[in-house]
Amino acid sequence: MKFTRDWLFDHLDTDCRLDEILEILPMLGLEVESVTDLASALAPFTIAEVISAEQHPNADKLRVCMVNTGSGDPIQVVCGAPNARAGMKGVFAPAGAYVPGIDLTLKAGEIRGEASNGMLCSEREMELSDEHDGIIDLPADAPVGAAFAPYAGLDDPVIEIAITPNRADCLGVRGVARDLAAAGYGT
Repeated sequence: MKFTRDWLFDHLDTDCRLDEILEILPMLGLEVESVTDLASALAPFTIAEVISAEQHPNADKLRVCMVNTGSGDPIQVVCGAPNARAGMKGVFAPAGAYVPGIDLTLKAGEIRGEASNGMLCSEREMELSDEHDGIIDLPADAPVGAAFAPYAGLDDPVIEIAITPNRADCLGVRGVARDLAAAGYGT
């Protein structure tokens, strides 16, 4: 069964941190199979604004973009997305960031003679969906420089537990919360 931390805490009033809850669950007969924390995986990804998007001088399908990341001088990024345009806000991954959807750690480099110091990302590259027609186009009021995961509501870890046949009472998050409360870890 899968549930999020916030969903569990909607049903359980506790002072325990998530890591403590994860240690307690197996003692209650609820094996933790996995915890997926997208906020950690997407920590280096920030909201950025494309200041300019000019045609790449040596490639028909590429654009040379100047990107405001909210942390100093604009950064040059070579982008192949058809929707990259001046004034849009999107998700920026700096050099050194791991991009899970393409299994690649970004490096600063040159693409057909133009410097590229990061990447403007699509949903597929961030493993948010299979959408890869262009980079993520955020609303105009998205805060430049802010971390993307909390902005997008991806900062709530997903917990998966195994349910044995004798624990049908924990097939819902309310049952898990009730077990934790009964064991003295909240109300």
